Amino acid sequence: MKLSVIGTGYVGLVSGTCLADKGHDVICVDVDREKVECVNRGESPIFERGLQALLEKNAGKRLRATTDLEAAVRDTELTLIAVGTPFDGVAIDLRFIEQVSRQIGTALVTKSGYHVVVIKSTVVPGTTETVVRPLLEAASGRKAGPDFGLGMNPEFLTEGEAVGDFMAPDRIVIGGIDERSLDAQARLYEGFAGVPIVRCNNATAEMIKYASNALLATLISFSNELANLGAAVGGIDTVDVSRGLETSRYLSSVLPNGERLIAPIHAFLLAGCGFGGSCLPKDVAALVAEGRRRGLKMGLLDAVLRVNATQPGEVVRILENHFPDLSGVRISILGLSFRPDTDDMRESPAIPIVRALQERGARVRGYDPVSAHEARKVFGAEFPLCENLAEALHDCDAAVLLTRWREFEAIPALLAGMSPQPLFVDGRRMLDKTSIERYDGIGL
Repeated sequence: MKLSVIGTGYVGLVSGTCLADKGHDVICVDVDREKVECVNRGESPIFERGLQALLEKNAGKRLRATTDLEAAVRDTELTLIAVGTPFDGVAIDLRFIEQVSRQIGTALVTKSGYHVVVIKSTVVPGTTETVVRPLLEAASGRKAGPDFGLGMNPEFLTEGEAVGDFMAPDRIVIGGIDERSLDAQARLYEGFAGVPIVRCNNATAEMIKYASNALLATLISFSNELANLGAAVGGIDTVDVSRGLETSRYLSSVLPNGERLIAPIHAFLLAGCGFGGSCLPKDVAALVAEGRRRGLKMGLLDAVLRVNATQPGEVVRILENHFPDLSGVRISILGLSFRPDTDDMRESPAIPIVRALQERGARVRGYDPVSAHEARKVFGAEFPLCENLAEALHDCDAAVLLTRWREFEAIPALLAGMSPQPLFVDGRRMLDKTSIERYDGIGL
């Protein structure tokens, strides 16, 4: 198929590049000319594992980028809208969705033939029908259904694993106003043999996306709350609790050869310093706000957010147990991105932790394999950043792990050669507590 993808952020660029690799002809559209030029050169403007190789393979062949939205719509059969929908504390901001919907509607005026518009951005249930549809119809002078198709195709991509998630999805959800809109999207995913496809209406597709993220966020906050209780009681290690849970038949199964297979969702039952990123915090907050707008008390999801907001404070509490006065204490923060294999620091637990430590007078520095440039934006040019892990561990009073970078598996060996060793605080319970002389962590 010939398709256009509006927006070259994480979702739009990964989706467009992967669909090009699947054999479709893809035009990516963005208002940022620098991003457009990067894509056309085969250079990724964002760090995402595996994306650069796919861009190099497809740019200039089945993939190109432009700032001309009207031409891109006119030259394609289907358009994916993948622009940002930030949350302002009250509701998700739909201005980019609205702007692009008007532009696509205007482009449809000059286009002959049937065209399908599909929302890929995360929007609260009802948005496609009550916001996008009327804007498209007003700008184009046409009617959704007989004149053009309209659908909702949510993404289920994890930053750092987005390429793998897209190319080998666990399910594909397609919503639409009619069978023609659904069939067009089904054609788009014909190359994903064996993947379950859920066909539904647009509002249901929108809700499936939110339900998926809300479930994961709930599991994380549930685990963190119990980990904190176990630490308060004493003698309970959250890692042991997690091992007890994973052997449940609900979370694992035994293969015929006797091997136990742990369900991937168990990873969200591992306690840590809280969830971050551009999806989970924003999506749960948007659901709570939407419920409130409709007169519903979203007590469970509201609690999920409150637990997550206080979880970074547990890291500070652990440090204060060892250093009652943090003034002048030299602390290295290991990992600044909200998760490994991405440079994204949006809503990262590292941000409130660093700021809380600075407020207490600690001498804080950071290290992250790929997020140095983002850290400069967040903390300013004066924030000390280490060049490598060894430097970060050297000459500090405490080292605090906040991101599960694989590189950090080398920490026990690096610390073993130091005397005296700094305190090591594991904010993700990534490392074996017996492998480090001075170890403390969440839920211990």
